[in-house]
Amino acid sequence: MEPSARPEAWDEPIPLGESRELPAFPTDALPGWLGEMVAAVAEETQTPADLAGCLALACLAAAAGGRVVVRIRGRWHEPLNIYTAVALPPGNRKSAVFDLMTKPIMQVEKELQASSAIRKTEAEATQRMLRAAAERAATKAAGADPEDREKATLEALALARDAEAVTVPAATQLIADDATQSSLATLLAEQGGRIAIMSPEGGVFDIIAGLYSGPPDMTIFLKGHAGDMVRVNRQSRDSQYIERPAVTMGLAIQPEVLEAIAKVKGADGRGLLARYLYAVPVSLVGHRRLDPDQIPDKVADTYTDKLTSLTKELADWTDPAVLQLTSEADAVLLAFQKVTESRLAKGRSFAPIVKWASKRDGAVARLAGLLHLATHPTDGWRRPIDAATMAAATRLGDYFTIHALHVFDAMGADPARDAARALLDHLRANPAAGAFTKRDLFRAVSRADFANVSDLDPALELLEEHGWLRMLPPPPRSGKGGRPKSPRYQAHPHLAP
Repeated sequence: MEPSARPEAWDEPIPLGESRELPAFPTDALPGWLGEMVAAVAEETQTPADLAGCLALACLAAAAGGRVVVRIRGRWHEPLNIYTAVALPPGNRKSAVFDLMTKPIMQVEKELQASSAIRKTEAEATQRMLRAAAERAATKAAGADPEDREKATLEALALARDAEAVTVPAATQLIADDATQSSLATLLAEQGGRIAIMSPEGGVFDIIAGLYSGPPDMTIFLKGHAGDMVRVNRQSRDSQYIERPAVTMGLAIQPEVLEAIAKVKGADGRGLLARYLYAVPVSLVGHRRLDPDQIPDKVADTYTDKLTSLTKELADWTDPAVLQLTSEADAVLLAFQKVTESRLAKGRSFAPIVKWASKRDGAVARLAGLLHLATHPTDGWRRPIDAATMAAATRLGDYFTIHALHVFDAMGADPARDAARALLDHLRANPAAGAFTKRDLFRAVSRADFANVSDLDPALELLEEHGWLRMLPPPPRSGKGGRPKSPRYQAHPHLAP
Protein backbone atom coordinates (compact mmCIF):
# COMPACT_ATOMS: atom_id res chain seq x y z
CA MET A 1 0.00 0.00 0.00
CA GLU A 2 1.30 3.45 -0.96
CA PRO A 3 1.91 5.80 1.92
CA SER A 4 -0.92 8.31 2.36
CA ALA A 5 -0.33 11.85 1.25
CA ARG A 6 0.60 14.38 3.89
CA PRO A 7 -2.64 15.64 5.45
CA GLU A 8 -3.65 19.20 4.54
CA ALA A 9 -3.18 21.70 7.36
CA TRP A 10 -6.28 22.97 9.13
CA ASP A 11 -7.11 26.67 9.48
CA GLU A 12 -8.74 28.08 12.59
CA PRO A 13 -12.48 27.37 12.24
CA ILE A 14 -14.96 30.24 11.98
CA PRO A 15 -17.38 30.37 14.93
CA LEU A 16 -21.07 29.89 14.19
CA GLY A 17 -21.99 32.87 16.32
CA GLU A 18 -22.61 31.09 19.59
CA SER A 19 -19.92 33.04 21.44
CA ARG A 20 -20.23 36.44 19.78
CA GLU A 21 -19.38 39.30 22.14
CA LEU A 22 -21.71 42.27 21.70
CA PRO A 23 -20.09 45.72 21.78
CA ALA A 24 -21.32 48.55 23.97
CA PHE A 25 -22.91 51.57 22.32
CA PRO A 26 -20.13 53.88 20.98
CA THR A 27 -21.21 57.03 22.82
CA ASP A 28 -18.07 58.84 21.69
CA ALA A 29 -19.25 58.54 18.07
CA LEU A 30 -21.97 61.10 18.86
CA PRO A 31 -21.40 64.88 18.84
CA GLY A 32 -20.25 66.10 22.26
CA TRP A 33 -23.54 67.52 23.57
CA LEU A 34 -25.45 64.42 22.51
CA GLY A 35 -22.92 61.90 23.80
CA GLU A 36 -22.76 63.71 27.14
CA MET A 37 -26.53 63.50 27.52
CA VAL A 38 -26.58 59.79 26.61
CA ALA A 39 -23.85 59.02 29.15
CA ALA A 40 -25.51 61.14 31.84
CA VAL A 41 -28.94 59.56 31.33
CA ALA A 42 -27.40 56.09 31.42
CA GLU A 43 -25.64 56.95 34.69
CA GLU A 44 -28.63 58.53 36.45
CA THR A 45 -31.06 55.78 35.43
CA GLN A 46 -28.46 53.01 35.75
CA THR A 47 -29.36 51.64 32.34
CA PRO A 48 -27.15 50.55 29.43
CA ALA A 49 -26.04 53.48 27.29
CA ASP A 50 -27.43 51.57 24.29
CA LEU A 51 -30.98 52.54 25.26
CA ALA A 52 -30.38 56.27 25.56
CA GLY A 53 -28.02 56.17 22.56
CA CYS A 54 -30.55 54.56 20.22
CA LEU A 55 -33.24 56.93 21.48
CA ALA A 56 -30.96 59.91 20.85
CA LEU A 57 -30.65 58.85 17.21
CA ALA A 58 -34.41 58.29 16.99
CA CYS A 59 -35.06 61.77 18.45
CA LEU A 60 -32.81 63.32 15.79
CA ALA A 61 -34.76 61.37 13.18
CA ALA A 62 -38.05 62.56 14.69
CA ALA A 63 -36.84 66.12 14.14
CA ALA A 64 -35.39 65.61 10.64
CA GLY A 65 -37.41 62.76 9.15
CA GLY A 66 -39.35 63.89 6.10
CA ARG A 67 -37.55 67.22 6.10
CA VAL A 68 -33.99 66.30 5.09
CA VAL A 69 -32.42 63.69 2.79
CA VAL A 70 -28.82 62.72 2.05
CA ARG A 71 -27.58 62.55 -1.52
CA ILE A 72 -24.89 59.90 -1.85
CA ARG A 73 -24.12 59.48 -5.53
CA GLY A 74 -26.15 60.02 -8.67
CA ARG A 75 -29.81 59.49 -7.86
CA TRP A 76 -29.14 57.56 -4.65
CA HIS A 77 -30.77 59.52 -1.84
CA GLU A 78 -31.53 58.37 1.70
CA PRO A 79 -34.17 59.96 3.96
CA LEU A 80 -33.21 60.62 7.57
CA ASN A 81 -35.88 58.55 9.32
CA ILE A 82 -34.73 55.35 11.05
CA TYR A 83 -36.21 52.38 12.92
CA THR A 84 -34.46 51.41 16.16
CA ALA A 85 -35.36 48.58 18.55
CA VAL A 86 -33.60 47.98 21.86
CA ALA A 87 -34.26 44.60 23.52
CA LEU A 88 -34.27 44.77 27.31
CA PRO A 89 -36.21 42.72 29.89
CA PRO A 90 -38.69 44.36 32.28
CA GLY A 91 -37.39 46.37 35.22
CA ASN A 92 -34.81 48.34 33.23
CA ARG A 93 -36.40 51.79 33.72
CA LYS A 94 -37.12 52.16 30.04
CA SER A 95 -39.96 54.64 30.60
CA ALA A 96 -37.67 56.93 32.59
CA VAL A 97 -35.11 56.97 29.78
CA PHE A 98 -37.81 57.64 27.18
CA ASP A 99 -39.14 60.57 29.20
CA LEU A 100 -35.71 62.15 29.55
CA MET A 101 -34.72 61.74 25.90
CA THR A 102 -38.01 62.71 24.25
CA LYS A 103 -38.96 65.60 26.58
CA PRO A 104 -37.59 68.39 24.34
CA ILE A 105 -39.53 67.12 21.31
CA MET A 106 -42.70 66.74 23.35
CA GLN A 107 -42.30 70.35 24.52
CA VAL A 108 -41.88 71.56 20.94
CA GLU A 109 -44.97 69.56 20.01
CA LYS A 110 -47.00 71.44 22.66
CA GLU A 111 -45.79 74.79 21.35
CA LEU A 112 -46.57 73.83 17.75
CA GLN A 113 -49.99 72.56 18.80
CA ALA A 114 -50.77 75.95 20.35
CA SER A 115 -49.86 77.81 17.16
CA SER A 116 -51.59 75.25 14.93
CA ALA A 117 -54.74 75.58 17.05
CA ILE A 118 -54.87 79.28 16.15
CA ARG A 119 -54.41 78.49 12.45
CA LYS A 120 -57.06 75.79 12.69
CA THR A 121 -59.58 78.17 14.28
CA GLU A 122 -58.92 80.79 11.61
CA ALA A 123 -59.23 78.26 8.79
CA GLU A 124 -62.46 76.82 10.18
CA ALA A 125 -63.94 80.31 10.55
CA THR A 126 -62.91 81.25 7.00
CA GLN A 127 -64.38 78.03 5.65
CA ARG A 128 -67.68 78.58 7.50
CA MET A 129 -67.99 82.12 6.17
CA LEU A 130 -67.26 81.04 2.59
CA ARG A 131 -69.76 78.19 2.80
CA ALA A 132 -72.40 80.52 4.20
CA ALA A 133 -71.70 83.04 1.47
CA ALA A 134 -71.85 80.25 -1.13
CA GLU A 135 -75.22 79.10 0.20
CA ARG A 136 -76.58 82.67 0.10
CA ALA A 137 -75.25 83.10 -3.42
CA ALA A 138 -76.81 79.77 -4.48
CA THR A 139 -80.15 80.85 -3.06
CA LYS A 140 -79.88 84.19 -4.84
CA ALA A 141 -78.96 82.45 -8.11
CA ALA A 142 -81.92 80.10 -7.84
CA GLY A 143 -84.32 83.04 -7.60
CA ALA A 144 -82.58 85.33 -10.06
CA ASP A 145 -84.11 86.43 -13.33
CA PRO A 146 -83.05 84.27 -16.31
CA GLU A 147 -80.74 86.97 -17.68
CA ASP A 148 -78.91 87.26 -14.31
CA ARG A 149 -78.96 83.58 -13.30
CA GLU A 150 -75.81 82.49 -15.13
CA LYS A 151 -73.67 85.19 -13.53
CA ALA A 152 -75.13 84.53 -10.06
CA THR A 153 -74.56 80.79 -10.47
CA LEU A 154 -70.91 81.30 -11.40
CA GLU A 155 -70.44 83.49 -8.31
CA ALA A 156 -72.02 80.81 -6.08
CA LEU A 157 -69.82 78.09 -7.59
CA ALA A 158 -66.68 80.20 -7.13
CA LEU A 159 -67.49 80.75 -3.45
CA ALA A 160 -68.16 77.03 -2.97
CA ARG A 161 -64.80 76.18 -4.55
CA ASP A 162 -63.05 78.73 -2.35
CA ALA A 163 -64.65 77.14 0.72
CA GLU A 164 -63.50 73.65 -0.25
CA ALA A 165 -60.01 74.92 -1.05
CA VAL A 166 -59.49 76.04 2.54
CA THR A 167 -57.27 73.54 4.33
CA VAL A 168 -58.06 73.07 7.99
CA PRO A 169 -54.81 71.93 9.64
CA ALA A 170 -54.78 69.08 12.13
CA ALA A 171 -53.24 69.58 15.56
CA THR A 172 -49.49 69.17 15.24
CA GLN A 173 -48.19 65.80 16.41
CA LEU A 174 -44.54 64.80 16.24
CA ILE A 175 -44.62 61.63 18.34
CA ALA A 176 -47.14 58.81 18.70
CA ASP A 177 -46.96 55.94 21.17
CA ASP A 178 -48.16 53.39 18.63
CA ALA A 179 -50.36 53.31 15.53
CA THR A 180 -52.35 50.84 13.45
CA GLN A 181 -51.95 50.63 9.70
CA SER A 182 -55.02 52.82 9.24
CA SER A 183 -54.24 55.42 11.91
CA LEU A 184 -50.62 55.67 10.78
CA ALA A 185 -51.73 56.57 7.24
CA THR A 186 -54.05 59.22 8.69
CA LEU A 187 -51.30 60.62 10.90
CA LEU A 188 -48.91 60.82 7.96
CA ALA A 189 -51.51 62.59 5.83
CA GLU A 190 -52.29 65.08 8.60
CA GLN A 191 -48.69 65.73 9.65
CA GLY A 192 -47.15 66.54 6.31
CA GLY A 193 -45.91 63.01 5.64
CA ARG A 194 -43.93 62.35 8.79
CA ILE A 195 -44.47 60.92 12.29
CA ALA A 196 -42.32 59.25 14.96
CA ILE A 197 -43.46 56.25 16.98
CA MET A 198 -41.61 56.20 20.30
CA SER A 199 -42.60 53.58 22.83
CA PRO A 200 -40.94 51.95 25.86
CA GLU A 201 -43.15 48.87 25.39
CA GLY A 202 -42.93 48.18 21.65
CA GLY A 203 -46.63 47.42 21.27
CA VAL A 204 -46.41 48.42 17.61
CA PHE A 205 -44.95 44.96 16.94
CA ASP A 206 -48.23 43.45 18.11
CA ILE A 207 -50.07 45.80 15.76
CA ILE A 208 -47.85 44.88 12.82
CA ALA A 209 -48.42 41.21 13.62
CA GLY A 210 -52.16 41.75 13.26
CA LEU A 211 -52.98 41.17 16.92
CA TYR A 212 -55.82 43.72 16.82
CA SER A 213 -56.68 43.89 13.13
CA GLY A 214 -56.66 40.38 11.70
CA PRO A 215 -54.04 39.28 9.14
CA PRO A 216 -50.71 41.15 9.28
CA ASP A 217 -50.59 44.24 7.05
CA MET A 218 -47.21 45.93 7.19
CA THR A 219 -47.31 47.92 3.94
CA ILE A 220 -47.37 51.34 5.57
CA PHE A 221 -44.49 50.37 7.86
CA LEU A 222 -42.42 49.19 4.90
CA LYS A 223 -43.14 52.25 2.76
CA GLY A 224 -42.82 54.60 5.71
CA HIS A 225 -39.19 53.56 6.13
CA ALA A 226 -38.25 53.69 2.45
CA GLY A 227 -40.17 56.86 1.60
CA ASP A 228 -42.22 55.15 -1.11
CA MET A 229 -45.49 56.80 -2.13
CA VAL A 230 -48.57 55.68 -0.17
CA ARG A 231 -52.15 55.88 -1.41
CA VAL A 232 -54.90 54.59 0.86
CA ASN A 233 -58.37 54.24 -0.67
CA ARG A 234 -61.31 54.09 1.74
CA GLN A 235 -64.99 53.38 1.17
CA SER A 236 -66.37 55.84 3.71
CA ARG A 237 -63.71 58.59 3.54
CA ASP A 238 -61.59 60.44 1.03
CA SER A 239 -58.51 58.58 -0.16
CA GLN A 240 -55.22 59.55 1.44
CA TYR A 241 -52.08 60.24 -0.57
CA ILE A 242 -48.63 60.66 0.96
CA GLU A 243 -45.90 61.36 -1.57
CA ARG A 244 -42.84 60.79 0.64
CA PRO A 245 -43.85 59.15 3.94
CA ALA A 246 -41.23 59.27 6.68
CA VAL A 247 -41.88 57.11 9.72
CA THR A 248 -39.37 57.01 12.55
CA MET A 249 -39.45 54.35 15.26
CA GLY A 250 -37.66 54.36 18.58
CA LEU A 251 -38.78 51.25 20.46
CA ALA A 252 -37.82 49.29 23.54
CA ILE A 253 -39.01 45.72 23.47
CA GLN A 254 -38.70 42.59 25.54
CA PRO A 255 -36.18 40.11 24.09
CA GLU A 256 -38.78 37.42 23.47
CA VAL A 257 -40.70 39.80 21.20
CA LEU A 258 -37.93 39.43 18.62
CA GLU A 259 -38.58 35.72 18.35
CA ALA A 260 -42.34 36.31 18.13
CA ILE A 261 -42.12 38.94 15.37
CA ALA A 262 -39.82 36.67 13.36
CA LYS A 263 -42.69 34.18 13.15
CA VAL A 264 -45.14 36.72 11.73
CA LYS A 265 -45.99 35.78 8.17
CA GLY A 266 -44.11 38.05 5.77
CA ALA A 267 -42.11 39.96 8.39
CA ASP A 268 -38.79 38.58 7.18
CA GLY A 269 -39.73 37.84 3.58
CA ARG A 270 -40.98 41.37 2.92
CA GLY A 271 -38.00 42.95 4.62
CA LEU A 272 -39.61 44.50 7.70
CA LEU A 273 -37.06 42.95 10.06
CA ALA A 274 -34.22 44.20 7.84
CA ARG A 275 -35.27 47.81 8.39
CA TYR A 276 -34.52 47.94 12.13
CA LEU A 277 -31.29 48.93 13.82
CA TYR A 278 -31.15 46.49 16.74
CA ALA A 279 -29.43 46.71 20.08
CA VAL A 280 -29.31 43.94 22.67
CA PRO A 281 -27.46 45.38 25.67
CA VAL A 282 -26.69 43.55 28.88
CA SER A 283 -29.20 44.39 31.61
CA LEU A 284 -27.75 46.10 34.67
CA VAL A 285 -30.52 44.89 36.98
CA GLY A 286 -28.89 43.42 40.08
CA HIS A 287 -25.69 45.39 39.52
CA ARG A 288 -26.98 48.98 39.61
CA ARG A 289 -25.51 51.72 41.75
CA LEU A 290 -28.05 52.97 44.26
CA ASP A 291 -26.50 56.46 44.48
CA PRO A 292 -25.72 57.34 40.85
CA ASP A 293 -24.55 60.71 39.65
CA GLN A 294 -27.38 62.97 38.53
CA ILE A 295 -27.60 64.54 35.07
CA PRO A 296 -25.75 67.88 35.25
CA ASP A 297 -28.05 70.83 34.56
CA LYS A 298 -25.70 72.15 31.89
CA VAL A 299 -25.79 68.84 30.03
CA ALA A 300 -29.59 68.61 30.19
CA ASP A 301 -30.06 72.26 29.21
CA THR A 302 -27.69 71.99 26.25
CA TYR A 303 -29.45 68.85 25.05
CA THR A 304 -32.83 70.58 25.30
CA ASP A 305 -31.62 73.72 23.51
CA LYS A 306 -29.92 71.87 20.63
CA LEU A 307 -32.71 69.36 19.99
CA THR A 308 -35.40 72.02 20.36
CA SER A 309 -33.62 74.31 17.91
CA LEU A 310 -33.31 71.55 15.30
CA THR A 311 -36.92 70.41 15.71
CA LYS A 312 -38.37 73.92 15.44
CA GLU A 313 -36.17 74.86 12.50
CA LEU A 314 -37.36 71.92 10.40
CA ALA A 315 -40.97 71.71 11.62
CA ASP A 316 -42.56 73.78 8.84
CA TRP A 317 -40.40 72.60 5.94
CA THR A 318 -42.24 71.02 3.02
CA ASP A 319 -39.64 70.33 0.33
CA PRO A 320 -36.80 68.40 1.99
CA ALA A 321 -33.32 69.86 2.24
CA VAL A 322 -30.63 67.80 0.47
CA LEU A 323 -27.37 67.13 2.29
CA GLN A 324 -24.27 66.60 0.16
CA LEU A 325 -21.10 64.63 0.95
CA THR A 326 -17.60 66.00 0.69
CA SER A 327 -15.35 63.93 -1.56
CA GLU A 328 -13.55 62.68 1.55
CA ALA A 329 -16.83 61.61 3.18
CA ASP A 330 -17.80 59.82 -0.02
CA ALA A 331 -14.46 57.96 0.05
CA VAL A 332 -15.13 56.83 3.63
CA LEU A 333 -18.59 55.56 2.71
CA LEU A 334 -17.28 53.83 -0.42
CA ALA A 335 -14.67 51.96 1.63
CA PHE A 336 -17.45 50.88 4.01
CA GLN A 337 -19.55 49.72 1.04
CA LYS A 338 -16.69 47.58 -0.23
CA VAL A 339 -16.47 45.79 3.11
CA THR A 340 -20.21 45.19 3.09
CA GLU A 341 -20.21 43.81 -0.45
CA SER A 342 -17.27 41.50 0.22
CA ARG A 343 -19.12 39.87 3.15
CA LEU A 344 -22.49 39.29 1.49
CA ALA A 345 -21.53 36.26 -0.58
CA LYS A 346 -22.55 32.76 0.41
CA GLY A 347 -20.44 31.48 3.27
CA ARG A 348 -19.23 34.95 4.26
CA SER A 349 -20.00 36.61 7.56
CA PHE A 350 -23.03 38.66 6.40
CA ALA A 351 -24.71 35.83 4.51
CA PRO A 352 -27.02 34.94 7.45
CA ILE A 353 -28.31 38.53 7.50
CA VAL A 354 -28.10 39.32 3.80
CA LYS A 355 -31.40 41.27 3.74
CA TRP A 356 -30.38 43.41 6.70
CA ALA A 357 -26.81 43.84 5.51
CA SER A 358 -28.01 44.91 2.06
CA LYS A 359 -29.52 47.98 3.76
CA ARG A 360 -26.46 48.58 5.96
CA ASP A 361 -24.79 51.15 3.71
CA GLY A 362 -27.99 53.17 3.38
CA ALA A 363 -28.46 53.06 7.14
CA VAL A 364 -24.95 54.44 7.65
CA ALA A 365 -25.69 57.26 5.22
CA ARG A 366 -28.83 58.09 7.23
CA LEU A 367 -26.87 57.99 10.49
CA ALA A 368 -24.24 60.29 8.98
CA GLY A 369 -26.96 62.77 8.08
CA LEU A 370 -28.35 62.70 11.62
CA LEU A 371 -24.92 63.12 13.20
CA HIS A 372 -24.24 66.00 10.81
CA LEU A 373 -27.43 67.81 11.83
CA ALA A 374 -26.62 67.19 15.50
CA THR A 375 -23.22 68.78 14.94
CA HIS A 376 -24.77 71.76 13.12
CA PRO A 377 -28.36 71.99 14.42
CA THR A 378 -28.96 75.55 13.17
CA ASP A 379 -27.49 75.42 9.66
CA GLY A 380 -26.49 71.83 8.87
CA TRP A 381 -28.53 71.87 5.63
CA ARG A 382 -26.15 74.53 4.28
CA ARG A 383 -23.03 72.43 4.92
CA PRO A 384 -21.77 69.17 3.39
CA ILE A 385 -21.21 66.08 5.51
CA ASP A 386 -17.49 65.71 6.24
CA ALA A 387 -15.29 62.62 6.51
CA ALA A 388 -15.11 62.66 10.32
CA THR A 389 -18.89 62.53 10.58
CA MET A 390 -19.11 59.71 8.06
CA ALA A 391 -16.41 57.79 9.93
CA ALA A 392 -18.42 58.16 13.15
CA ALA A 393 -21.49 56.86 11.31
CA THR A 394 -19.56 53.79 10.14
CA ARG A 395 -18.66 53.05 13.76
CA LEU A 396 -22.35 53.08 14.59
CA GLY A 397 -22.93 50.91 11.54
CA ASP A 398 -20.44 48.32 12.77
CA TYR A 399 -22.08 48.38 16.21
CA PHE A 400 -25.54 47.76 14.78
CA THR A 401 -24.18 45.07 12.44
CA ILE A 402 -22.82 42.92 15.26
CA HIS A 403 -26.06 43.29 17.19
CA ALA A 404 -28.07 42.41 14.07
CA LEU A 405 -26.04 39.22 13.64
CA HIS A 406 -26.91 38.31 17.22
CA VAL A 407 -30.59 39.19 16.82
CA PHE A 408 -31.13 37.22 13.62
CA ASP A 409 -29.20 34.34 15.12
CA ALA A 410 -31.56 34.39 18.12
CA MET A 411 -34.60 34.72 15.87
CA GLY A 412 -33.65 31.53 14.10
CA ALA A 413 -33.76 33.37 10.80
CA ASP A 414 -31.16 30.93 9.43
CA PRO A 415 -32.34 27.30 9.86
CA ALA A 416 -29.12 25.92 8.38
CA ARG A 417 -27.12 27.64 11.10
CA ASP A 418 -29.36 26.15 13.79
CA ALA A 419 -28.90 22.70 12.27
CA ALA A 420 -25.14 23.21 11.98
CA ARG A 421 -24.95 24.25 15.61
CA ALA A 422 -26.88 21.14 16.67
CA LEU A 423 -24.54 18.97 14.62
CA LEU A 424 -21.49 20.72 16.04
CA ASP A 425 -22.76 20.12 19.56
CA HIS A 426 -23.15 16.42 18.74
CA LEU A 427 -19.61 16.20 17.34
CA ARG A 428 -18.20 17.91 20.39
CA ALA A 429 -20.02 15.51 22.69
CA ASN A 430 -19.15 12.48 20.53
CA PRO A 431 -15.74 13.17 18.95
CA ALA A 432 -14.74 10.82 16.13
CA ALA A 433 -11.32 9.18 16.31
CA GLY A 434 -10.94 9.27 12.51
CA ALA A 435 -13.02 9.70 9.39
CA PHE A 436 -16.75 9.05 9.55
CA THR A 437 -19.44 8.69 6.94
CA LYS A 438 -22.59 10.72 6.52
CA ARG A 439 -24.63 7.54 6.98
CA ASP A 440 -22.90 6.74 10.29
CA LEU A 441 -23.50 10.31 11.45
CA PHE A 442 -27.19 10.11 10.61
CA ARG A 443 -27.53 6.92 12.66
CA ALA A 444 -26.01 8.70 15.67
CA VAL A 445 -27.83 12.05 15.71
CA SER A 446 -31.24 12.78 17.19
CA ARG A 447 -34.27 12.31 14.92
CA ALA A 448 -35.75 15.40 16.54
CA ASP A 449 -33.00 17.43 14.86
CA PHE A 450 -32.56 15.42 11.67
CA ALA A 451 -35.59 13.41 10.57
CA ASN A 452 -34.09 12.44 7.22
CA VAL A 453 -30.55 11.88 6.05
CA SER A 454 -30.96 14.75 3.55
CA ASP A 455 -31.56 17.12 6.50
CA LEU A 456 -27.86 16.81 7.26
CA ASP A 457 -26.82 18.41 3.97
CA PRO A 458 -27.25 22.15 4.82
CA ALA A 459 -25.58 21.66 8.20
CA LEU A 460 -22.66 19.70 6.76
CA GLU A 461 -22.18 22.29 4.02
CA LEU A 462 -22.13 25.15 6.52
CA LEU A 463 -19.71 23.32 8.83
CA GLU A 464 -17.45 22.76 5.83
CA GLU A 465 -17.62 26.44 4.87
CA HIS A 466 -16.71 27.41 8.44
CA GLY A 467 -13.81 24.96 8.54
CA TRP A 468 -15.18 22.55 11.15
CA LEU A 469 -15.39 19.60 8.75
CA ARG A 470 -13.60 18.47 5.60
CA MET A 471 -15.11 16.11 3.03
CA LEU A 472 -12.60 13.45 1.98
CA PRO A 473 -12.15 12.36 -1.62
CA PRO A 474 -14.38 9.37 -2.50
CA PRO A 475 -12.65 5.99 -2.86
CA PRO A 476 -12.16 4.65 -6.41
CA ARG A 477 -15.23 2.91 -7.89
CA SER A 478 -14.84 -0.86 -8.16
CA GLY A 479 -16.75 -1.11 -11.41
CA LYS A 480 -19.17 -3.64 -9.91
CA GLY A 481 -22.03 -1.14 -9.65
CA GLY A 482 -24.21 -0.88 -6.58
CA ARG A 483 -25.08 2.02 -4.32
CA PRO A 484 -22.47 4.85 -4.12
CA LYS A 485 -20.43 4.98 -0.98
CA SER A 486 -21.65 7.43 1.66
CA PRO A 487 -19.58 10.66 1.75
CA ARG A 488 -16.76 10.56 4.29
CA TYR A 489 -15.76 13.47 6.53
CA GLN A 490 -12.95 14.40 8.84
CA ALA A 491 -13.48 16.70 11.81
CA HIS A 492 -11.27 19.62 12.78
CA PRO A 493 -8.63 18.73 15.40
CA HIS A 494 -10.51 20.99 17.84
CA LEU A 495 -13.19 18.26 17.82
CA ALA A 496 -10.77 15.36 18.19
CA PRO A 497 -11.12 13.05 21.21
